[in-house]
Amino acid sequence: MSKTPREIDLSRVRTVPVGARPNKVRAEDFSAPPGPDRSFAAFVKALPDVLVARDFRAVVSALAAAKRANKGVIVMLGGHIVKTGLAPVLIDLMRRGVITHLAMNGSAAIHDYEIARFGGTSEDVAAGLRDGTFGMAEETGRGMNDAFIRGSAAGHGMGEAVAEALNAEPALAHPELSVVLNAWKLGVPVTVHAAIGAEIIHQHPAASGAAIGDTSHRDFRRLAASIETVDDGGVVLNCGSAVIMPEVFLKALTIARNVNAGKPQRFVTVDLDMQRHYRPQVNVVQRPTMDSGKGYAITGHHEIMVPLLAWAVVEELEQG
Repeated sequence: MSKTPREIDLSRVRTVPVGARPNKVRAEDFSAPPGPDRSFAAFVKALPDVLVARDFRAVVSALAAAKRANKGVIVMLGGHIVKTGLAPVLIDLMRRGVITHLAMNGSAAIHDYEIARFGGTSEDVAAGLRDGTFGMAEETGRGMNDAFIRGSAAGHGMGEAVAEALNAEPALAHPELSVVLNAWKLGVPVTVHAAIGAEIIHQHPAASGAAIGDTSHRDFRRLAASIETVDDGGVVLNCGSAVIMPEVFLKALTIARNVNAGKPQRFVTVDLDMQRHYRPQVNVVQRPTMDSGKGYAITGHHEIMVPLLAWAVVEELEQG
């Protein structure tokens, strides 16, 4: 005969009064439906004060506070940000003095160059890969590589070289939509961080490894210098770069701290992407803010989240 399993005696359980229990969610934290005030400020205020909605408001406040205190706000881009039509939003934030440094990977610069010069970008990779024509656009490869060569000879960075090349073009399709060109015109440092072999312009006959390396390394040094400005209240925002910008940022940050006795400290970092990735989570959100500051990860489609964030920041700044 099998032995009957033992059961716990629930009459021995100790309970606690609900009033003595800390609660993570309170009734006053709940969202609100649309009311008589349908303004954007009312919408943001109506968000529930829980989880990522709370983080979103904290990031908005951090960006507005950085602007008011003249602290650095570094925005790092992946190519998808440009492809989803967000240039006007970013350019507006630069004009308002919110963004103080614009950094991007090579794909973002390529898409930006093509939108500005030709009015279109983002080819059909699968179709072009079949016959080897993927990434072989003559004008893009020639124009950008020639810009790097000229930029290297002049002691310029890669972002600066691209901006100057666009500015010299006699007939751009959409100069008003180039984040690179408009950053340069506004005096906002714009840096491009290449990954040799990972970008279509590196397969062009005009590509010069020396010029690519020289101009991009100069931009790396410029980014490290700008990182000094986020000390005690600045913000670093990574938008849509899963690998390159988080890796570049971590190395530039350690340089800044190496030459500045451990500073910058007490700044905010944010990763804003469609899905969570290892490197942004570790290299942007966690490691840089281990000793001080705060890191946030907000997940959502760029074409929705970036305008929401920008509108909320402008609204908070205008409310004073």
